[in-house]
Amino acid sequence: MLRAVELIRVSTDAQAGADRASIPSQREINRRTARIHGLSIVRSVEIADVSGTAVLKSPEMIGLLEFIKDPEIHGVVAREFSRLMRPEDYSDYYILQVFAETKTLLYLDGSPPIDFSSKMGRVFGVMQAAFAGAQRVEFLESGWNSKELKRKAGEFPQSPICLPFGVHYDRAKGKDGWQWTVESERVREAFRLLLAGVESYVEIGRRVDIDPYSLRVMLRNPIYTGWRVIDKRRDPSPSGKYLTRNGRQGERKKILRAPEDVIRIKVLEPLVSEKNFARAQQIMDFKKSRHWRVQGVEHRFTYNGFLTCALCRGLMYTKYRRDDYYICRDRCGAKYMRRDRLDPMLDRLFGSELTSIKNLARIIRGLRKKEPQSNVARLSSQLDSLDAKRGRVLDSYYDGLINSAERDTRIAQIDRERQMIEAMLTREPVSDLTPERMAKMLRPLIGFESRNREVKRKILSGFAVEVIAANYEIEGLFIGHERIPAAAGYVTSAFSRVYLPFRKAA
Repeated sequence: MLRAVELIRVSTDAQAGADRASIPSQREINRRTARIHGLSIVRSVEIADVSGTAVLKSPEMIGLLEFIKDPEIHGVVAREFSRLMRPEDYSDYYILQVFAETKTLLYLDGSPPIDFSSKMGRVFGVMQAAFAGAQRVEFLESGWNSKELKRKAGEFPQSPICLPFGVHYDRAKGKDGWQWTVESERVREAFRLLLAGVESYVEIGRRVDIDPYSLRVMLRNPIYTGWRVIDKRRDPSPSGKYLTRNGRQGERKKILRAPEDVIRIKVLEPLVSEKNFARAQQIMDFKKSRHWRVQGVEHRFTYNGFLTCALCRGLMYTKYRRDDYYICRDRCGAKYMRRDRLDPMLDRLFGSELTSIKNLARIIRGLRKKEPQSNVARLSSQLDSLDAKRGRVLDSYYDGLINSAERDTRIAQIDRERQMIEAMLTREPVSDLTPERMAKMLRPLIGFESRNREVKRKILSGFAVEVIAANYEIEGLFIGHERIPAAAGYVTSAFSRVYLPFRKAA
């Protein structure tokens, strides 16, 4: 009898489970095919958790291709062509080349054997491979479209393991199946602590018993405002697939959706208000931009992470060189500033200058005198124009005048321009800013000089303070939030990011 190799492949570990019939079914069909063609199966190759697009990366398939080089091996038996391969790029066709060179035949259920070294075998083999690859794409698109319809309807088509922390979904109830669990209260407390000025993810995580890294991701999820926002998708292209060791199934990287494909749907009552969620994002963005880190060392500096160099706008960090200093990261020529000299200056600025109505009136007069003609209207008009331009780009895409790549390029350019203008707006004076309003906003600073380092940093982080200083002179500072004291710590409320100019804090 002619000697042959049996090939069995399943794409996932679940399909290889004892409770599934895929492997036994393939084996039974292969043995029947072997009997029909008078073949003796001398070796069985089983491949599990390997997609048809990645078989060449599995040691089992590499071993099979080496084994069929033996002149005694006449053919390979498989249930269907897709068990051999589902090509995703042209390099996958190397498998067919090995079959052709070794004159190994492929035996499939209910079909005549395929000889890839013959003229018709080459044509038929390539067609079969192309069809298997196209069939896989069709399966993926069908599954994707089905899940996408469920997402747009407010349902959750993924596995429960993908649900956010503190959220439960009852599939039988459809859109009404969303509900909070008891664990969600820990997330609510994490938001409260962040807004109260606790700057360390490690400390917040310790208090709510959540891993700090996971907590940082959770606090970015808008689901806790009640809205499910899906702005990413898995990359369907061949380059988007990550394989694990030996070609086993991995993940696909996530890519941003096109603006018109973003799904935003209300599925829950809010755990935190949208206002507080937005402010939490501001605090986290500010924390990230200032590189705040928690280290197992003694903390002596009060204002590390809050200082920006007035000469080059680089971040200022701390250094010990026979004494404690604040220094510019970019070495722009700004002097080293001693901690024991600069910290008291800034303490007086926050504790005295910014809590005096008289001083606040002087600061606001100076701000308006320095900027008599505000550019707010002009910059706001530019933002409106960019919004209109964005709409025209999307209209051109919908009308088929531009492709998706050109659309994304134009949208990205518009977004960059918008970010620049929004940054310029932060430096514009606020026309309705009054000493009384400023005093109310800055009320938590009363008694600032007598506070300890931890309390001072909580207050500053809640305001998202950025101090612009160099050579012991305070040029100005940004204040991003209004904070009103309440019984349970500090409660934040909305206030636009404003810039206050100074000259010497002492």
